[in-house]
Amino acid sequence: MHKRYFGAALAVALVTAGCGTQTVQMQPPETDGQTAEACAALVADLPDTLLGADRATVQPESEIMAAWGDPPIGLRCGVPRPSTLNMESELLEVNDVAWFGQPEDEPTLYTAVEREAYVELTVPPSYGAPAPALNTLSDLIDEHLAVRADSGM
Repeated sequence: MHKRYFGAALAVALVTAGCGTQTVQMQPPETDGQTAEACAALVADLPDTLLGADRATVQPESEIMAAWGDPPIGLRCGVPRPSTLNMESELLEVNDVAWFGQPEDEPTLYTAVEREAYVELTVPPSYGAPAPALNTLSDLIDEHLAVRADSGM
């Protein structure tokens, strides 16, 4: 039986502004102070380009979210634990970071788990395989977010 994830997936919308600037509307996650601080450090180190897409402006302005390209690739740090994540969930390990992909058969939403903060990445299918993005982000997540003592499961 395949489970589909229809819950609080990252919703991003591209809004065009003058002069070719793009703005991406995103819903910021609710975080505590310690999580927000660790997430802000991670987001500050994110690359200007991801999967060949340039960084976009995020609205509302937030230190714990980032976006790139059109259609937008979105990242939110400090999101809640995915409701469908359990001990039997299949995880993809990239550079010592475990990612939970949803939906299971053709993921477009990836959540880094087993860290002090959950990090959610949405990659539209038009970008192709997300492996280069997961590789880049895994290195930064490993650098900025400690492994959870309880594994986050």
